[in-house]
Parts: sequence; C-alpha cells; structure tokens
Amino acid sequence: MAGIVTRIWRSIFTRPIKVEGERDQRRAVREWLALHARPVRVRESTLPFTHTFGLGGMSMVLVILLMATGVLLMLAYEPTPATAYRSIEALQQDYLFGGLVRNVHHWSANLLVAVALLHMLRTLVTGGFHGLRRFNWVIGLSLLAGILAANFSGYLLPWDQLSYWAVTICTGMLGYIPLAGPWLQGLMRSGQEIGASTLVMYYAFHTTVIPVTVLVFMAFHFWRVRKAGGVVDPVPPDPDSDAQPGYVSTLPNLLMRELAVGLALVAAVLVFSVLVEAPLAGPANPGMSPNPAKAPWYFLGFQELQLHFDPLFSILIVPILGAVFFLAIPYIRYAPELSGPWFLSPTGRKTAAIAAIAGAVATTAMVLVDELWLHSISDSVAPVLLRGLLPLAIICAGIAGFRFYLVRRHSPAGAEQVQAMAVLLLSCLVTLTIIGVWFRGAGMALVWPWQI
Repeated sequence: MAGIVTRIWRSIFTRPIKVEGERDQRRAVREWLALHARPVRVRESTLPFTHTFGLGGMSMVLVILLMATGVLLMLAYEPTPATAYRSIEALQQDYLFGGLVRNVHHWSANLLVAVALLHMLRTLVTGGFHGLRRFNWVIGLSLLAGILAANFSGYLLPWDQLSYWAVTICTGMLGYIPLAGPWLQGLMRSGQEIGASTLVMYYAFHTTVIPVTVLVFMAFHFWRVRKAGGVVDPVPPDPDSDAQPGYVSTLPNLLMRELAVGLALVAAVLVFSVLVEAPLAGPANPGMSPNPAKAPWYFLGFQELQLHFDPLFSILIVPILGAVFFLAIPYIRYAPELSGPWFLSPTGRKTAAIAAIAGAVATTAMVLVDELWLHSISDSVAPVLLRGLLPLAIICAGIAGFRFYLVRRHSPAGAEQVQAMAVLLLSCLVTLTIIGVWFRGAGMALVWPWQI
C-alpha cells in the first residue's frame, strides 16, 4: 500500500517534466497524473484569455478554496442552535486567522455563484452546446444547481438573524406548491419549524453529500469537455479550405495560462477577504423578524417575483417553464449549428444587446405598474387571474412579439433567436435581483438604495 501511495505522490509532484521537444511534452502530459484532465495538444485559436475568460478554471479554483477553508472551519464549528453562533464568534476573535478563513470561505462561495452563471452565459453565447456538448450543457446546469444548494445549505450555519430568516423565507415559499408544498417545506426544514434538526441536516449535507456530488459532476463535466475536443473554436473551420487548424502542446501553453489565472484569482479573493468582513448579524431570534427579511441575493429574483405573481405561478409554474427552456436549448434543431465566436455573429451580437435592454426595461416597467396601479385593484379581482394567468399571458405574448420583431427586422438564424430569448430571460432575472437587493426597503417597499 505504501508503495502505491509513493508512486502516486511521485507521479503528481516529483516526476521531472521535460519539455524540450514535442515527444517529451506528450510523454509529460501522459505520465503526470494531474494533467490527465487535459489533452496533449489544444487548438492555438482557443488559447486567448478573452475567448473563455478562464471561467471554468476559476470555478474549479473556487471549489478547491471552499473545500480547503471548509475543512478548517469544521475544526471550530459546532452545529447546534446553542453553540453555532458562539463558535463563529470564537472563530473570528480567538483563533489566529480564523476570521480570514471564514471571510475567504464566504466570499469564495458568493463569487462561485457569479462565476458559474457567467460561465453558463459564455457557453450560451458562443454556442458551446451543439453536437457532443449537448449533454454537457445539462451537466453544467446540474452543477449550477449543486452550487446553489451548497450556498443555501451553508447560509444557515452561522445561525444569525440574517441566515435564519433568509432560510425561513426560502423554505416558506415551498409551502405554496399545491399538494406537495407542506411536505416539501417539512422536508427542507426537517420538521415543522427551523430548529436543531434543520441545522444538523443542513450541516451534514453542506459538508458531505453536496461537496461529493459537486466533485463527481465537475469531474464528469471536465471529462466531457475533453471528449468533445475542448472548448469551441472561435475561428470556425472553413469548409472550402484544406488548411488544418493549428495545434500547440498543452504544456506549457495552456497550463501556464490556467495557473496564472488561478493564482491571480486566489490573490484577489485573499485581498478582498482581508479588507471586507463576511456579514454576521445578531444571534438568531425566531420571535423577531428583521425588516426587511430577504432571501440570499442569488434567490432574491425569485422573492421579487413572488411580490408580483400569485405564489402558484412565482414558486412553481414560472420557474419550471424557465428551467425547461434552458434544459431544452441544446436539443432544439438548429440549421446551421452556429458556434465559436462570441454572440455567434454580428447579427447575434446586435439581437442579444437588444434583448438585454428590452428585458431590463420591460421588467422595470412591469414592476412599477404593479406597484403603482395593480396593487390598488387587487382586492376586486381573483388573485389567480390578476396575478397569475393575466400577467403570464401578457409576458408570453410579449416574448412572442419580441421574437417576431427580431425575425422581421434583423433576420437572425435559429441559434441567434434562441440566444436572444435566453438573454432576454436572464436580463429579466438580473433586473429582478437588482431590484430586490438595492431597491427594497422596510416592508419590501420600493425605495432608493440610499434609503435602505
């Protein structure tokens, strides 16, 4: 057993890597265990930083940071309502660099959500979901769900007012789902109310089940990227040309770039964690809700949606429709299957920009109309009609009309149309999130950011 461990250690860290010639480079990649996630050669046109911005590699670095700091936090944390908050305070005050470790863990988790979303958007607008990459898009969405689950389960662990009531709000939304709502709410709370069993369950999932699941899906995701030939080429092959795409050795051309981006990211997270403390409110008090009580920022778009839709639509119907659309994106028939450059073409760039602006403007206008006018007549009309079927029908008609406008005015290809619709929906969600974060004050009333 010791011999096996020694050989593995040497294969990862101590085997000399010679890169004088192409044969040595290939042998180095084959023999160094840490490089098996990468092919021996990559297309030179995929190396520029602005093609991918290193978002996939950044996600992996942040996951490693989270697991490393998470293990350290487990040494001081006690998952009971009586001791959880006190252990966080002791971590920040009594342990050398304890506060820094918590800051790195907290900010890495929040940054991971943003980076994963940007990585998904990059894949979308470069058409990286065709052919062999179809199922990898689904795996990527599953990874995004796992990242959100990891953040949500860890959000409760400090057991302060901020985390307690945020989880109370998010789990309370499930109660509006017909038939299965109360059961799902009880399952997510491990009982009728949030208490000791909830905290232990979230701690167990946050430290075991979810990290293992994310690691397995991440490894599968990277393997599928390699089997598909790497990231999409920003320079599509010319069918009329006999020229072969240029390839270069992975080591050092790709790996040195990834190493530089990873080190820069770690440095940025460390500097930010030194300068900005992770939030910690007062101890959780089930009898006193903060005003306003908000969900975590990555769920605030859905909380904002709940203010304008009947719960059946905001919690169940609208999210399901959105999820089905994004899962179906790679399986829609495209002719041709455009991929490679950002936004696919000049037409795709123009239609995506129009979609982003239209989504932001339309969402803001509908929020204002609902706040200033529809609330005053809500008592005289059935909620399912006024806050469910009617706005959903208006939104669907608006999306259909917007697509008709794009086709008539700009004549985009099928892939560019789907891209524009996805950007439109993401723009709506981002706008709702911004409103929820910076424009909702006491009682979830609309206020200016400086009035919060």
